[in-house]
Amino acid sequence: MKQHQIAIKIEDLVAGYGKTVILENLNFEVFKGEIFVIIGGSGCGKSTLLKHMIGLLPPVSGKVIILGKDLASATSTAKNSILQNIGVAFQSGALFGSMTVMENIKLPLMEFTRLPDSAIENIVQMKLQLVGLEKSAYLMPGELSGGMKKRAALARAMALDPSIIFLDEPSAGLDPVTSAELDYLIKDLASSLGITFVIVTHELASIDAISDRIIMLEKTTKGIIATGTPDQLKQDKQNPHVYNFFNRNHSNPNTDKGKK
Repeated sequence: MKQHQIAIKIEDLVAGYGKTVILENLNFEVFKGEIFVIIGGSGCGKSTLLKHMIGLLPPVSGKVIILGKDLASATSTAKNSILQNIGVAFQSGALFGSMTVMENIKLPLMEFTRLPDSAIENIVQMKLQLVGLEKSAYLMPGELSGGMKKRAALARAMALDPSIIFLDEPSAGLDPVTSAELDYLIKDLASSLGITFVIVTHELASIDAISDRIIMLEKTTKGIIATGTPDQLKQDKQNPHVYNFFNRNHSNPNTDKGKK
């Protein structure tokens, strides 16, 4: 991980939908070049937080500061500039089924640049090579495996060379081998290209393999109940929510006392 330069700063964020508050009083920072993971139980607000961080939802109050600029208060032009510096890959991949992999990845480049078609195709081929899909450019999404769809979505998220990439449940639905390969790819991209990753996941193996730092959200408190490295959170026996999340594949010694 690089020096602690701030890529994202969340200040007193209250997040929700209309008058429904899902999360409140959130404060944390994401450092440049790190893999920052958001975890928590079902319904705790992970996806809600992600939507606020990428500008899909406005804060009820508070700030989402991306690369030094407040997303909510930015002018339309400034906001577009900020958003062009981030990439997003959703859980489903969100590839357009009627378009080839090549055409899917071309979209951001055609929308936000004035590069000639030949340059755009070269960039797309480079992105596909980065994710190991250089031979799949002309396949349709329906011809791809689950892991290949995730890689194609990641390639599209990287199309504009963003400094920050958000991933929503990247390992969901993948077998353990494919999931581990994707984890390795994410770590490699973070270290070789200096990309900052913000990842929502509940997969223990991935959390352990890729996280530099983690925040854990909790539904009842509507906030962050733990922050730290995977090792720190796995050993946190003071908070049962944290301990049980990281040790759910093992017996809890505190609940096994007296059992035979």
